[in-house]
Amino acid sequence: MWIEILCGLIVYRLFRCFFYDDDTLDFDNSHFHALFSVADRLEKLYGGKAYVGLRIPDADTGTRQNIDMVLITKGEAVVVSVKNLSGFLSTNADGSWACEGKHKTERLPDPVAEAKKQASILESYLEQRGVALPEGFLSCKVVLPNPKCCSIQTSYFPSEVITYDQWSQLKPEPKYMFSGWIKGALRGGKKGMEESIEQKLNFALSTAPMWDRLEMKGNKYVLGEFLEFKGKQEDTQALRNVRRSKVSRLIIQKTSMFGLAPSRLQVLYSPWDYRSEGASASEWKEVHVRSSTEVLFQPQNSTKVRKFKLSSIVSLSLSA
Repeated sequence: MWIEILCGLIVYRLFRCFFYDDDTLDFDNSHFHALFSVADRLEKLYGGKAYVGLRIPDADTGTRQNIDMVLITKGEAVVVSVKNLSGFLSTNADGSWACEGKHKTERLPDPVAEAKKQASILESYLEQRGVALPEGFLSCKVVLPNPKCCSIQTSYFPSEVITYDQWSQLKPEPKYMFSGWIKGALRGGKKGMEESIEQKLNFALSTAPMWDRLEMKGNKYVLGEFLEFKGKQEDTQALRNVRRSKVSRLIIQKTSMFGLAPSRLQVLYSPWDYRSEGASASEWKEVHVRSSTEVLFQPQNSTKVRKFKLSSIVSLSLSA
């Protein structure tokens, strides 16, 4: 009997592989993968917290400035711009870059100037939130994490640029991340001040506008904007309370045995609580929906709205 069950399970899995589309397989998430890989490595190397996918309001233009990530450590904050370039990289006299790949050449405005502008906008935003940073506390870096990106002009890059060779050899420093920006009294005798700034920064950035985030199976991430749920009316009705203004995060879990029958999903969601970074276990609410339920999501820098099966999603984080 067990042999028949095992054979049936194998046949079912093969049937699913050949006749059902996996909506994550054809999605190019290399940019998002690079962002979260860099954030994870920086946190492991230097501690602190990396905030990924920020959308900081720019008071001068009335728009929002996209910032790849901001790393907060003891003693400094760093705006990190990630350029996941592949090909031969060269720089021009005006600071712009050209990356020559197999089929096309990608041209970028000065990435360092862009990162410095982002840092300036972030600093102004933090001042409006009541977080005044000491001079030199905030800096910027441009990281090239792709091993397929190379250049013979490495020495021509500004000090803010971390090439792949430098990135692969990066090691933690005893006290501060890239060193050189924190000087004098701040390092020597104002530890309490540093801790106070760090706490204020973490609170300000944890409640700052961000892109919504999908975490897919296989450690895949997508940043963008959550639009709505699609599926049977019974399921969308069960999810009616999952709104941006009310819910901060969803966790999706399967409830069926062995995946042999059409599964239902357990959806756990937590309400917003600005007093803390997350909800306690008692605050999580629960609903059950069909695995065929879908999420409509528009990825960052894309005009196309995509459908993702709820069964392929691990979690969904919503920005306030």
